[in-house]
Amino acid sequence: MGFYSQVIFPRLIDLTMSTSPMGNYRQDILSDVQGEVLEIGFGTGLNLPYYPKHIKKITVIEPNPGMKPLAGKRIQKSDIKVENFVLQGEELPFADESFDSVVSTWTLCSIANIDQALRQIHRVLKPEGRFFVLEHGLSDDPKVEVWQNRLNPIQKVVGDGCHLNRNIKQLIENNQFKFLELEQFYMADLPKFVGYMYKGIATK
Repeated sequence: MGFYSQVIFPRLIDLTMSTSPMGNYRQDILSDVQGEVLEIGFGTGLNLPYYPKHIKKITVIEPNPGMKPLAGKRIQKSDIKVENFVLQGEELPFADESFDSVVSTWTLCSIANIDQALRQIHRVLKPEGRFFVLEHGLSDDPKVEVWQNRLNPIQKVVGDGCHLNRNIKQLIENNQFKFLELEQFYMADLPKFVGYMYKGIATK
């Protein structure tokens, strides 16, 4: 990882992903999280304030060590104990069926081998567990999709591997999950090519 990835990008992502509307969506998707929790792509810890009060401990993974200084400040202010691993989403060193809840917010867009990561999530999730997803991705409007495909090469550079054009619903369902609930919508005040959202809860 270079200077941009480890120094500039963590501060850029912390600024752009900490808006009030995004906080509202974080609170909504995390409200039903229970039991043993794994968060994929912890980043700078922006989800921490939005976990329910009964959650006392979470296990998190984040591949970018440059996120740690900013995340550490939020961990210090939180009542939640955080077990933090510097790991890729494709490589989860946890036993089968270890977690009641797996959380991923604005992370599936950036994992290089997304299918392998989803297979790992499926493996570590308990049989009755829940996969909580909040992500941007491929629009259902062909005109917007054209621009997502055009701009994707630029986005992958600026967004440190982030893709604009992943069909999140299809990817998750193709890896042996089914959605219990799913909303697809444009987030207000964002350009459509980056603002098409998937918010849902899936199970095995």
